[in-house]
Amino acid sequence: MPIDASIAFRPVRIAVLTISDTRSLADDRSGDRLVERLTSAGHELADRAIVRDDPDQIVGKLHAWIDDPEIDVVLTTGGTGVTGRDITPEAMARVWDKEIPGFGELFRWLSYRTIGTSTIQSRATAGVARGTYLFALPGSTGAVTDAWDGILSSQLDIRHKPCNFVELMPRLTER
Repeated sequence: MPIDASIAFRPVRIAVLTISDTRSLADDRSGDRLVERLTSAGHELADRAIVRDDPDQIVGKLHAWIDDPEIDVVLTTGGTGVTGRDITPEAMARVWDKEIPGFGELFRWLSYRTIGTSTIQSRATAGVARGTYLFALPGSTGAVTDAWDGILSSQLDIRHKPCNFVELMPRLTER
């Protein structure tokens, strides 16, 4: 992807939320992978947490981070499948103002190259809530790698052209 080297890199403050009934910080490999990717890119880890696959817990954490002016982006991992406990997209829909449908579409297209038709089981999604970007990623390390390397690394870089999410941040709350 084209990077305009004449523009100074601007770090984004990113919170990472793992949604799981079984993971802890000690064995959260997908969360670890996201933290490694975002910090290696020069962004700031604003916060990190794990919540159970419970819609009220997810929504509560999202609201707290959306209301925090020190957080620009929330990356979630887990809960995007089709089983009964996979409710991350529904929880996100309760808080966002606008959905970004292209994110899920592009994620599944990229993921198809890695896992083939199994990508159809992913309900990865994204949206904007009160000026904060929200991205829901599947819970596997491969999926978060595909999402970061294939989409987020460039879209969260102000130098990426012809456009990116960072340059839109000052205008996300305009009416």
